Amino acid sequence: MKIDKKQIRFNVSSSPKDSAIRLAGQVLLENGFITEEYIESMIKKEETDITYIGNGIAIPHGLYEDKKYVLESGISVVHYPEGIEYDENFVFLVIGIAANDENHLEILQDIAIKLSDESYVERLVSSEDIDTFVNYFNE
Repeated sequence: MKIDKKQIRFNVSSSPKDSAIRLAGQVLLENGFITEEYIESMIKKEETDITYIGNGIAIPHGLYEDKKYVLESGISVVHYPEGIEYDENFVFLVIGIAANDENHLEILQDIAIKLSDESYVERLVSSEDIDTFVNYFNE
């Protein structure tokens, strides 16, 4: 899945986990992917499931029953170059996911495959500017 600058918050200062999830949701909202209710669903999902997928990455998304708040599938990325505490882990990229039933698994699979490569993630995290980040992400 390709992204553009509007879907990214780059070089963000550290923040608590809930704030990071809300920011990822806010970016999804600003880009027309979700309604505001979906952000609360993303927070609720964290109460029951772990969205840390390893390699310094978390993929918060809403509860399955709240897919009705997804207007269009898309992602957001919040880049924390210094990392944040995320449960028992340290996260550098928070990737908010809004997906409808048709391509939910496709989006998750694409992200998981891409971000399982440690050197690729390192290039993303250490990007000097947002243009470089977008180019790497869209490879």
